[in-house]
Formats: sequence, C-alpha cells, structure tokens
Amino acid sequence: MASDLPGKRGSILAWALYDWANSAFATVVMAGFFPIFFREYWSRGQASETITFHLGAVNSGASLVIALVAPVLGAMADRGHAKKRFLAAFTVLGILGTAGMFSLGGGHWMRAAALYTLGIVGYMGANIFYDALIVAVARPQEYDRVSALGYGLGYLGGGGLFAICVALTLWPTHFGLADAADGVRWSFLLTAIWWGVFTWPLLLRVAEPGSALPAIGWARTTRAGWHQLLNTAHEIRRLRVIGSFLLAYWLYIDGVNTVIRMAVNYALSLGFGSQQLIAALLLTQFVGVPAAIGFGYLGERIGTRTAILLGIGVYVLATIWAANMHSTWEFYAIAAVIGLVQGGVQSLSRALYARLIPAGKSGEFFGFYNMLGKFAAVIGPLLIGLTALVSDDARLSILSILLLFISGAILLWRLPLHNIGANWSDSETSKPH
Repeated sequence: MASDLPGKRGSILAWALYDWANSAFATVVMAGFFPIFFREYWSRGQASETITFHLGAVNSGASLVIALVAPVLGAMADRGHAKKRFLAAFTVLGILGTAGMFSLGGGHWMRAAALYTLGIVGYMGANIFYDALIVAVARPQEYDRVSALGYGLGYLGGGGLFAICVALTLWPTHFGLADAADGVRWSFLLTAIWWGVFTWPLLLRVAEPGSALPAIGWARTTRAGWHQLLNTAHEIRRLRVIGSFLLAYWLYIDGVNTVIRMAVNYALSLGFGSQQLIAALLLTQFVGVPAAIGFGYLGERIGTRTAILLGIGVYVLATIWAANMHSTWEFYAIAAVIGLVQGGVQSLSRALYARLIPAGKSGEFFGFYNMLGKFAAVIGPLLIGLTALVSDDARLSILSILLLFISGAILLWRLPLHNIGANWSDSETSKPH
C-alpha cells in the first residue's frame, strides 16, 4: 500500500489504529454490555417495552446532539487547522463518560443514560475528525483499502478487548472480582483505558492536513465556522452528486447503526440469554476482521457502489430472518452474516464519499457526512422503541428498518457517478454498476 504522502505506511497504520482504539467503545459498551446492563441492572423492575423505549430514546438523544453540531465543528476544524485537537477533546469526553459507568450502582438508569450520552457524543464527535484525516494519510485510489484497514483493525481491537471483558464476566472469581456485575463494571473502565492508550499513535504520527483556508483565532474560527457551514450547505445543493449520495447514505446507514445499537436489546426482549448474545457479538467481531479488509479489495474489483449495494442486500435478508427467528443458532448465524458486511458497508461508504468531496474541505464535508449518519441514528432506535411500545411486538419493530435499507439502496443505485470530478479512480468508472 504505497503512498506519496509523508509517513507512508507508518502514518496509515497510526491513523487506522484509532479504529482499534475507539471500536472498544462501540463493541464493549455500545453493542455489548451497556444494553444488557441497562436492561438487567440499571433498569431492574421496569417493563420490557419501557426499557426498549428508554434505550432507543437515549441513543437517539445522544445522536441528535452530535448531529446538530457536527457540520459546524468540521468547518471550525478546517478554519482552525485543528482536526487532531478536536479529535482529542471528544475522545477525552467519551473516555470520561465510559469510565464513569464503573462506579454506578444498580437502579440508576437515568445516571447511566447521562454517562452513556457523554460516551456516544465523544465517540461520534471524534469520528468526524478521524474520518476527515483519511485524506492526510492516503491518496484517492487508496481510500478503499485504507478505510477498510481501519475497520478491520477496529473489529480486531474491539473484539479482542471484548473477549477479555467476556472472560471477566464469565469467571469473575478467577480475576479477583466479586461477581459478573463487577466484571461488567471493570469492562467499562478497561474500555476507557484502551481507548485512551491507542489514540496516541494518531496524535503523534498523523500530520494535520493542509487547508486552503487561513488559520485564524478561535473566536473568529467559530464565527467563520457558522458562515462556512451555510456556504457548505449551498455548495452541497450545487454539487448534486454529493447531495444525492448523502441522502442515500442517511437512509441506509440508519439501518446499520440501528442494528448495532439495538440488536442485543431486541434479542433479550425475545427471551434469549445474555451470555449467548455476548458470544454471538464476539462472532460478529472476528468474522468482521477479514471481511472488512476483504471488502476494500472487493470495492476495487467490482466497484465501490456495487459492493455497498451487495452489503445492503445482505442486511435486508438478515433483517427479515431476524424478525422470524426462534432459535439460538439462528441468532448466531445472523450475527455471522452481519459480520461479513457491516464493516464493508461503513468503510466503503467513507471511501466513496472521500472521493466525492472537494479538496481541502474534508473537515466541513465530513461534518455533513457524520451529521447525516448520526442523525439517522436518531430516527432508527427511536422508531424501534416507539413501535415496540405501541404495538407490544418486538418482531414488528425490527422490520421497520427495511424501508430505510431499501430506499437508501435505490437512491445509491441511481446515483450518477460518471461525472464526479478528478478524485474518482479509473477503476471505479470502468466497472459496471
């Protein structure tokens, strides 16, 4: 994976290691232990449908916060040449929220929700600047593979720490812990430490990318950020391909994010055991390691868009299967299938968007990208929570995300990629879509 950029392989690996770092939060906390602990420990005694609604509302509220500020933050980072500083600040916020769960006792679901919100805001806010830094370490023709490398390392790192944390909960006395709940609390603290330690390579090795915009003071940067946000919105309206892609992405990534955040709660509401679900999540992580990297090469071979559409199609089939599953083996099978495409859809979407955006404006344009992706996570979890609360039918609620997958896929398929500027790789335009 040669590159003409300073640092070459070292800077690419340092950048990708941040996925290894923050995927610990996504896997151990967001997808794994928080939904279980929230249902069985912090919300003990409440009705199942109420817990699902609360969890959906918490996820949606946290996503809404970052969705509203993401574009302005991106524009400010471009003006202030401060992507790495913003990434570090949001990472610290996420680490503090995650570590705070360590000492939280049973029954305090509102405090848990507040700390979880801090964690999600930190996680998603930092990702705005992490995604934008891909242009500092890779050339456009490398985006598929470099983006996929990040997701592959994310699956490996997140899955590795998750395996350690699972051991803490299954055999707590072997580690000097009182019980499984004590193991979960220590898992939150370990995640915070892991996230912090493996953020350092990016901060030390990845150079802040240049910008055509002049560096100015922070007060002027804030004002300029708002002004630039409005200009970016007008520019996106003018650049119809980018606008169309963002709409398609907003729809299908809603389904992806909702599956990540609500799958465990859905299975718990059907009566599956928490230990079985944890094992299935581990399966998803380790299937995802080679699959995410392989999707990068698949995108180069058959076209980035075609590979994304393939992944969305798998999500549609898996969702239908999940709504009709009754056995534990089916949950394991669905988890493995999701693991094959989850990282690929996310990484190739990032790579495709990186090719579309104007040079020197990655921060502000990735601000919009993350805003739409995270705003989608406002709608999906809340939609599932409300559907479960109103219908008292968890299976019906999971089917609601099919509309998002299908409509997003249709818009992406119709996207005119034949004229998107010089950043587009020759291999993509030569492939059928």
